Amino acid sequence: MRPAQGLGFIYLSLITALLLTVIPVPFQFSLFRPDWVLLVLMYWTLALPRRVNIGTAFFMGFLTDVLVGTVLGVNALAFSVVAFVMAVNHLQIRNFGVIQQSLLIGLLLALYQLLLFWLSNFLTGVNFRPAYLWPVLTGMLVWPWLFWFLRRYRRQFKIQ
Repeated sequence: MRPAQGLGFIYLSLITALLLTVIPVPFQFSLFRPDWVLLVLMYWTLALPRRVNIGTAFFMGFLTDVLVGTVLGVNALAFSVVAFVMAVNHLQIRNFGVIQQSLLIGLLLALYQLLLFWLSNFLTGVNFRPAYLWPVLTGMLVWPWLFWFLRRYRRQFKIQ
């Protein structure tokens, strides 16, 4: 596969994650919605850290800010911090089993949620609610299936 085609599939998966982020769901389920864009970014940063890096994370965070309607730069900064941690430690994380990766992804999702809360509290005075941490749990549960799905297509299309 040519490099442009591989990059196209990566961006297609990120656009799909953006759509899953903004698709309307009932209020009861919206509290449990995983952070799709961040999960897909973490997979691609883990698999191909030279192609999907902090710059990609910043851009996708900025797009998420625009689509969701949050203060510009909040998701961009939080995505960049998480992508940095993933990129720096990608060789170690790759050696973990999927369940261990899922637990680590949970920690990184918790870091993301706490950064998001901290920045939102600093900028707009939002109060902390434990419901902010539900996406951490659902993200941990979704990670193994997302990992296997994206790895299957990465290998099938020979994206490197």
